[in-house]
Amino acid sequence: MTGTTTDAVSGTGAGRRRRRPLLAGVLIAATLVLGAGLYWAQPWKLWQNSTVNEALPAAAAPAPGSARPGAAPAPGPRTISQGSLISHEHSTTGTVKLIRLPDGSRTLRLENLDTSSGPDLRVWLTDAPVKEGADGWFVFDDGKYVSLGKLKGNKGDQNYEIPADVNLTEYSSVTIWCDRFNVSFGAAALKAV
Repeated sequence: MTGTTTDAVSGTGAGRRRRRPLLAGVLIAATLVLGAGLYWAQPWKLWQNSTVNEALPAAAAPAPGSARPGAAPAPGPRTISQGSLISHEHSTTGTVKLIRLPDGSRTLRLENLDTSSGPDLRVWLTDAPVKEGADGWFVFDDGKYVSLGKLKGNKGDQNYEIPADVNLTEYSSVTIWCDRFNVSFGAAALKAV
């Protein structure tokens, strides 16, 4: 009987020793998965604000002596279309304007933007209809869109250059798009001015 008791005790100790490396491996794997998940989702960005206040791009000044006496001054920037942002995944407000500059270039301007920060936010011109509520969260990557770049800040006034080869008649809306989660934070339908 003494031999049996010793075997049972030594068997229990051996089992515990085998479980320690397994437990350590599970903890290490869980820590790596948690770390990767936090890096991917970046939830701390929801509490970080970045304000960017850019002036509207100015018209190039005429060369000295090139203005004709009595000639009308060069036209200033002209708003082509605009719309108000509505909230989707996150509360989003502000105005979107498509502006033609005197040199013929175009810019998309966000004015009084206020939204949440998030991972990998982009500004897109799209052909998708703007829908209220959850029905509008996922529609913008279903059709045609052009990314104008990363969102510069989640608050303020910002300008995004529109490439010369973009035909604006093919696009009817703008979205603040989270590329990481494929969801709209907010969007605006564009109306001609």
